[in-house]
Amino acid sequence: MNKQIIISPRNLDRRLLEHALSIGIRDLYLKVQHNIPESSRGEFNIYLEKEDGSVKLLGKEDSRIVKVKVESVEDIEKISKAVSLGTEKIFVDTSSWKIIPLENLIAQLQDVGVMLYAYASSLEEVETLLGVLEIGVDGVVVSVNTIEDLDIIYEVIKSADKMELVDAEIIETKNAGMGERVCVDTVAMLEMGEGLLVGNTAQFFFLVHNESVGSAFTSPRPFRVNAGAVHCYVMMPDRSTKYLSELCSGMRVLMVSKNGRARVASIGRVKIERRPLKLVKAKFNDIEGSVILQNAETIRLVGSGGSLIPVTEIRPGDKVVVHVSGNKARHFGKAVNEFIIER
Repeated sequence: MNKQIIISPRNLDRRLLEHALSIGIRDLYLKVQHNIPESSRGEFNIYLEKEDGSVKLLGKEDSRIVKVKVESVEDIEKISKAVSLGTEKIFVDTSSWKIIPLENLIAQLQDVGVMLYAYASSLEEVETLLGVLEIGVDGVVVSVNTIEDLDIIYEVIKSADKMELVDAEIIETKNAGMGERVCVDTVAMLEMGEGLLVGNTAQFFFLVHNESVGSAFTSPRPFRVNAGAVHCYVMMPDRSTKYLSELCSGMRVLMVSKNGRARVASIGRVKIERRPLKLVKAKFNDIEGSVILQNAETIRLVGSGGSLIPVTEIRPGDKVVVHVSGNKARHFGKAVNEFIIER
């Protein structure tokens, strides 16, 4: 995700600023009354908001920057005029209505070479603004108070927004006996076609669908993915992996749709329980992979074309959606280039 994050810290704590630099954030947004440390002047691009509400880039007095408060259609016209006068960066301050005005501006400005920035009212809103109209604004100004705030933002900007998916052919299924499986309950309402990428090996991941489809005996649980056995790898927002057994409340996982679109969701709860399991093997070209899932009708893989196939009904010859990584090995979840055989 190639987007600019501009942080607006409550105070210029040195440890916070050093952490920002360590994760690649080099833009500050400050009020003019801040006492800016001399060292920060060389390390950061510093946007200063003046008392009249205008914005300038410290050290570049000729920078063509405009801030517009959007409260009506007439304010959109002010932005069009600023563009015609050669403005390079526009900070758009939307109050109660955020998404619709930004959608209009993104559509209007996408081919004119102007950078569009928005103000996030919370950390959670950063991801939304970066994805408006599937294009997103060019950058977001967000308030941060702690190093933990920075880590949340880092997870968003480093997360994958698209995963490459292919159709693989099922070559074998068989019962795997009893074992512990992991239900991942997120704090998000998951859409049809969305799920987690899970697999037995670090190269081959199956798209395991969420439980938004109920049955005659169970209600829909669109926040849940019954993801697989405790040992399985699950894809994380930065394309690293964790074992399903490592997940816990407060962590964030990568939700992937059947067309490869990805987003980050926080975990509200993880349930590990003993259940009957089933091994599913598939092949893409000459690469084989497998996953062990709970053997129940409510657990579904995403089939070719977006159909949902219950684990209990999967047969050799069926086509399912998978992600095949070029990385065969992992060290503490990070991809490494070394010799390894996983079966």
